[in-house]
Amino acid sequence: MTADHHHTKVAPVKARERYIILDALRGFALLGICLANFPEFSLYTFLGPEAVRSMPTAEADNVARYIQYLLIDGKFYTLFSLLFGIGFSIIISNAARKGADGFRIFYRRMAILLLIGFIHLMFIWSGDILMLYAFLGFFLPLFRNVSDRGLLGTAAVLLVLPVAIDLVISLTGVSPSAWVVAAQQEQCARYGITEDNFAYWLRDADSYRQVFGFLVQGALVRVQEFIDGNRAFKVMGLFLIGFYLGRNRFYARLEEKRATVRRVFLWGLAAGLPLSGLYAWSAMNGHPWGLAAHTLLYTVSVYPTGFAYAAGLALYSLHRKESRVLKLLSAPGRMALTDYIGQSLCGMFIFYGTGLALGADMGLVYVLLTALCVYAAEVAFSHVWMCFCSFGPLEWIWRMLTYGERLPLLRRRS
Repeated sequence: MTADHHHTKVAPVKARERYIILDALRGFALLGICLANFPEFSLYTFLGPEAVRSMPTAEADNVARYIQYLLIDGKFYTLFSLLFGIGFSIIISNAARKGADGFRIFYRRMAILLLIGFIHLMFIWSGDILMLYAFLGFFLPLFRNVSDRGLLGTAAVLLVLPVAIDLVISLTGVSPSAWVVAAQQEQCARYGITEDNFAYWLRDADSYRQVFGFLVQGALVRVQEFIDGNRAFKVMGLFLIGFYLGRNRFYARLEEKRATVRRVFLWGLAAGLPLSGLYAWSAMNGHPWGLAAHTLLYTVSVYPTGFAYAAGLALYSLHRKESRVLKLLSAPGRMALTDYIGQSLCGMFIFYGTGLALGADMGLVYVLLTALCVYAAEVAFSHVWMCFCSFGPLEWIWRMLTYGERLPLLRRRS
């Protein structure tokens, strides 16, 4: 989901070796996104406490839910957002070399991503993140001349801002998303979606029309989540850190930055994991210390852990230059947009009434196992596809629309 780094260098072999870490990180992020999103696809997230407790896997599900908050929740879109910022820096440096035209290409690229995100949100799945990425992407060029200190300072403010906002909300009782909630309830009333059938609607839907009705209110729920979660500030802050890392070419200088990377890894885990344990406890017990404290826990646990994941994979790539794990992760990473949308299509097919209708009946443990199977299938598919093609299918379309020319899809046999 991030920028082009394949025609950055003139010598392709060197570039491939150099940037495999970016592809591998993106492939790894896709795994986490799959594990994070499938509980919602499977409708498990929407089930009431009674239904959850009556599952045969209820006890194991409870443990799985804790682990999910501990290791997964928020950590992987942190990774994706960093990678997006890095990708932007690569486009900017290309633009600087080729003249201002690069910005026109970047804006066109974002506009097309916005459209892809809109189609995904309205017709496939309400959990889309692409629209937000594309929308915020439009603002990134404003930061291109900001100093490194300025970038990191702004990022820090943006990442901490949600704590202050939630404190104000807690103290004043004002709800910024009230208007969206009202619109969503109106939409539910129009389609006959009630509290009782909400969790089962998509499983019981026997036509796409019913699915679409649910997706319309779901899009409004998504807007509410972005407002209540202060998501724009979080993502923009991460974009700027990614832009800083990309501009300083960290991904190309891992060897000389080894000590810094190791520090980020060790400190990130040492701080992030115990605090993630507290965050998980707070999430599972309805934020007993209040909203602002919960957001503070999120801030001090999710980002350090996400950064540690990135640093850990980078260290691993330094130790194991020819690693099969990196090669395994890099194929889905090179077609991340296709695989991200592919996860949604798999989720629809497996869990909704228009497909296998397995939603709302599966415990969390089985949901996560299903997600792992889907990811494994994507890794296999990506490897086969990339053997014959230069881009993923959606990447190819995105690239052609961006550059306004027909690009060969199949690799030339050398």
